[in-house]
Amino acid sequence: MALVNSPLQDRTKIALNPLRYFLYHRPMDSPSLRQLDIFAQMVAAGGVVRCADALGVGVEQVLRDLASLEMRLGYRLFEDLDGDARLTPAGRKTAQAMTLLSEDRPAPVEETAQDRTPTSLPTPSPASPFPPPPEAPEEPPRQLIALAAPPPVFGHFQDALAAFEAANEDIAITLDLHVHTAQDAAVALANGRADIAYFYALEEPADLKSRYGWSEPLNLYADSGHPLARADSVSRDDLSMTPMLSMETRSGMRDIIDAALAKGRVRNVMPLLESDNMFEIIAALRDGAGCFAAFGTLARDLGRMSGIKRLALDIPLPAVEIRQAVAPRAAEKPAVEALAEFLFL
Repeated sequence: MALVNSPLQDRTKIALNPLRYFLYHRPMDSPSLRQLDIFAQMVAAGGVVRCADALGVGVEQVLRDLASLEMRLGYRLFEDLDGDARLTPAGRKTAQAMTLLSEDRPAPVEETAQDRTPTSLPTPSPASPFPPPPEAPEEPPRQLIALAAPPPVFGHFQDALAAFEAANEDIAITLDLHVHTAQDAAVALANGRADIAYFYALEEPADLKSRYGWSEPLNLYADSGHPLARADSVSRDDLSMTPMLSMETRSGMRDIIDAALAKGRVRNVMPLLESDNMFEIIAALRDGAGCFAAFGTLARDLGRMSGIKRLALDIPLPAVEIRQAVAPRAAEKPAVEALAEFLFL
């Protein structure tokens, strides 16, 4: 298997028990805890069959939950699940972020000079005509930049982050995937958990200096056979008579979606279904159970699915802004300012 004996797998195996404690006992603004546990077990097991055996579930359930998790996150975690499961670069970063968060302390995402301390060389015998080779000088530790962002935003930046690290070998970027709102970002920046934070907003927050990155439209989706999906125009009155499907309340995206619906004058009552399992949401949509609001990569994926259609609203819903904030101390770390600017290119 490709993951056997890899440093990441070894570290994740060691951290698996605290990671599971973290998943089940810590507040999570993130997808299904079961899905995250399956992801952690997949990294440790190195394959779908071994993961299913370890968790006592079927292979199909593992594949279904991983697919649901990837849809929620907005990027792929593994390559070649039918063969030798390999973490994608984004999957590797996600696994590292989860492990670091489970330890409640910052740590480099890759080996540092301390991890690579050369072993002592044997003293040559007196008969040897050659002196021992000189020890290689220790490499300076990498400078860490902590980036906090919702997982789909990280997915948007994953190639740019990889390019920045490749061009700056003395820099390593660590991730915090728990920030979704302006309040989350302010806390992460204030307590030193993040140097750069991206967050969702409907407008510029008054109490956090930030700059506008881009906007993602919020749309409503339903089964293509639903009466509202067949209508040329859907009003707010039409929506008031239609049940809504939603992510669970602990989801970071749920808060911004509820705020956008309220601002857009769409009734905001207890939804018919609340789930962080996207396959449950999709099944309910295709059964004609109601409408589902989404933006970003999740909306893109829904829009590509057969049997699901975006509603033609008479008045568009408020768009969701993605904004960037930088810690005030960033002026002391030129690399932070450089990365913040690089991500805007």
